[in-house]
Amino acid sequence: MAPPVPPLKAPVAAATTAKPAQGGAGPAKPGGKAPPFRAAGPAKRRGRHVVLALSFLLVVVLPGLVGTGYLYTRAVDQYHSTVGFVVRKEEIGSAVELLGGISQLSGSSSSDTDILYEFIQSQQLVSNLDRQLDLRAMYSRPFETDPVFAFNPDGSIEDLVGYWGKMVKIFYDAGTGLIELRVLAFDADDAHSIAQGIFSESSEMINQLSAIARQDTTRYAREELERSVERLKEAREALSTFRSKTQIIDPQADVQGQMGLLNNLQQQLAASLIELDLLRDTTRDGDPRVGQAERRIEVIRQRIAEERNKFSVSGQGPDDEDYVAILGEFERLSVDREFAEQAYLAALAAFDSAQAEAQRKSRYLAAYIEPTLAERAQYPKRLTLSGLTILFLFLTWAMGTLVYYSVRDRR
Repeated sequence: MAPPVPPLKAPVAAATTAKPAQGGAGPAKPGGKAPPFRAAGPAKRRGRHVVLALSFLLVVVLPGLVGTGYLYTRAVDQYHSTVGFVVRKEEIGSAVELLGGISQLSGSSSSDTDILYEFIQSQQLVSNLDRQLDLRAMYSRPFETDPVFAFNPDGSIEDLVGYWGKMVKIFYDAGTGLIELRVLAFDADDAHSIAQGIFSESSEMINQLSAIARQDTTRYAREELERSVERLKEAREALSTFRSKTQIIDPQADVQGQMGLLNNLQQQLAASLIELDLLRDTTRDGDPRVGQAERRIEVIRQRIAEERNKFSVSGQGPDDEDYVAILGEFERLSVDREFAEQAYLAALAAFDSAQAEAQRKSRYLAAYIEPTLAERAQYPKRLTLSGLTILFLFLTWAMGTLVYYSVRDRR
């Protein structure tokens, strides 16, 4: 008999140990149920947190408080005066244009407005107003109390021009040509005086531009008129010299006289020929009257030949000069005189037209807002400036902090 087989033993199950859960949880309970989650404890204060808070205090809080305190305690009130104007160009047409309804009575000139816009910001205007109103004294009066917003009395003219750009704000609409100014000063009367000074200086500058335009319009016409007058004088003097030399006032009238003389001689010749024929028919040979008639006819023919010879190229005129050359010279001088007269009339008409055109077109400065006088100070905008200052400081601090942590995380 075979020996009995011993019973198989069950494998011993290895004891499993569960890993502790994150957050400090103990081992898993029997049955596979996880322990509840426990919140992390409070973060520990570290050095970088202290540095971050100190930087915020030094960069944002303290400068913001200093700036706000300066604005509300030391910044001097500023008054403003507003003035608005536009350059107008009058174009008054003639009576025909007015009846036709095609004239433009007024209009704006954008090019003049652009010039005026640059002139208001120029050193020339600032220098002129400084001489008239003493801008340095007006702007530097509160310098000891408010050195930030006031002008340094020791500054140069370039510094004054730069400060002028802060105190005078220009609003320019290029489409309509309107210019509006906001003039700031530490006194309401000073702001009003400066605004009036700007308007007066601008008006004078526009008047100068108008005068220059009128001079340019009439200058060329005047020069052309002067040249045409000199040309007419020379032509008339040349014709007078010719008449004095030839002792002929009008060669054409002299020619007509010569032609009349020739016609008379031709008539006498014809009458003499007829008389000769009659004598030959009624008298005998050897009659002395026939000889006289023939002699008369010969003299008349010789005189006609001499008179006709004056008009030939080889003929001799007064003072043994070629009569044809005299006639040619007289015609040339007459043409020169007529041309000079026509040129003079045209130049005179152009000059009169230029003068009329210059008088019709005039520029002037029209104020649609007279310089205003403030009753209370509205500048500086303390609340706005304080908010912008704090916002700028905060953005600067935030950007610096982000840059610092970005560089730190890359290490």
